[in-house]
Amino acid sequence: MSEQAVRPSELLAEGEVRLLRRALGEWGGPARCSDQLAFGMGFADAHDLLDQCDLLSRALADDDPIKPIDWARTLLATEIVFVSDLVGSGVEWQTTTGLSDEATLPVLRRIQRKLARTVSTYYGRRPAP
Repeated sequence: MSEQAVRPSELLAEGEVRLLRRALGEWGGPARCSDQLAFGMGFADAHDLLDQCDLLSRALADDDPIKPIDWARTLLATEIVFVSDLVGSGVEWQTTTGLSDEATLPVLRRIQRKLARTVSTYYGRRPAP
């Protein structure tokens, strides 16, 4: 698999990028990540997760090229923070983001489909270098 970086605008619509950015921001807010979970998502630890979420969110906002490994980490972090009530925003998602589950889920499914080829190397694997 090529590790060629791809700009967000080449893969996703503006609203999809906006959802990813909002989800990454949840890790610095209501979400509670352990070092072990952060490691499983491909980060060194919880502190690295927060640092990388900031960098990835900026890359998404600035339409900077993103490597497949970082697309995989972004997607996984988004999936977990949206759904999990134990470590993510979970049932508080709508309260903290202003986005309902009903509005979020179809957008997340579109993102998953659009990123499938880009992140396919990481299916069933920890997205780490």
